[in-house]
Amino acid sequence: MADNDRVDDEVVPAIERRKHSREFKEMAVRAAMQPHVSIAAVALHYRLSANLLRRWVVAARQRASGQPALDEAQPPPAAAFVPLQLQAPAVATVPGEIRIEVRRSGATITLYWPLSAADACTAWLQGWLR
Repeated sequence: MADNDRVDDEVVPAIERRKHSREFKEMAVRAAMQPHVSIAAVALHYRLSANLLRRWVVAARQRASGQPALDEAQPPPAAAFVPLQLQAPAVATVPGEIRIEVRRSGATITLYWPLSAADACTAWLQGWLR
């Protein structure tokens, strides 16, 4: 690191973490839990980060409901893979036929086009989709 890349401690003082008393936290949480009150507005009033105050509110609600706090909770179990058996759709198609189903504005249109005219089907579909 070059000397000119260093930050002089006299110019930019180090920021220390603030420690808040239990009473202060409880007062801020009570204010934030009032009906029709914005957590962001309460955080601004108490000069706190809204994210920090939200964490305090969530922790207080979990304590009130008897749930363990997020940092005390066990990590959720890994999701197990559950294979699904999918059935093929029951669509009667004629071999050598193109079937196109179009849904628009709640209406469904099903077109059957002969496979021998696939180029004409492609041209029609491209024009219709424009």
